Amino acid sequence: MSAERLNQHLRKTLSRGRVAVSRPAGCRRIALYLFDPTVLEGPLSHEEAQAVVAEPAYWSFCWASGQVLANWILDNPHWVAGKRVLDFGSGSGIVAVAAALAGARESVACDIDPAALDAAKANAGLNGVSVTLCNDWASRPDGLDVVAAADVLYDPDNRPLLEAFRTAAPTVLLADSRVKVLGDDAYRKRTVCEARTWPDLNEFEEFNRVRIYLAEACPGKAGGN
Repeated sequence: MSAERLNQHLRKTLSRGRVAVSRPAGCRRIALYLFDPTVLEGPLSHEEAQAVVAEPAYWSFCWASGQVLANWILDNPHWVAGKRVLDFGSGSGIVAVAAALAGARESVACDIDPAALDAAKANAGLNGVSVTLCNDWASRPDGLDVVAAADVLYDPDNRPLLEAFRTAAPTVLLADSRVKVLGDDAYRKRTVCEARTWPDLNEFEEFNRVRIYLAEACPGKAGGN
């Protein structure tokens, strides 16, 4: 998977868009093809702005929670080493890449956006690892050991995912910067870290504080569908 394929995806919404290799400040151990902000010389045209809003290329940015969770996995590889890990809503694929680098038996990047899956594959190759691609949570592989998810609770309608994750795997690693109270006591806060979206989108400071949670299923509830 080449950078040019990612450029083709990006140019569907921004005609002068392109990706460049960079290392997010919150996880410098991983290189990613991300949006190159140097192309934005001057304001967006009305047509460009409309296209970006209508179909944002989320995969071309590395969000704060993804950086923090990827970095945490690299620092705590025992949570994923030798296990089948699924990165839900993988976006750029940084968490799936981190799991692969940390020794996961299989790292699955799951996203409904075909461009995001292309990005995950390209970014895995950039870091010398491979990931399995999954285009729908409903078609995820059986026998998951870990579900990882970063910044997926921005929509209140996504809250049921908290229970769905716990049903799907015995261990859930969750990073979030937008919801201060999860409303699910099974998730225990492990740490809080600071990071910024990369390239920086100048978001509110409160969105730069990322909380990492861990949930572990009771015996007998592991690996369900």
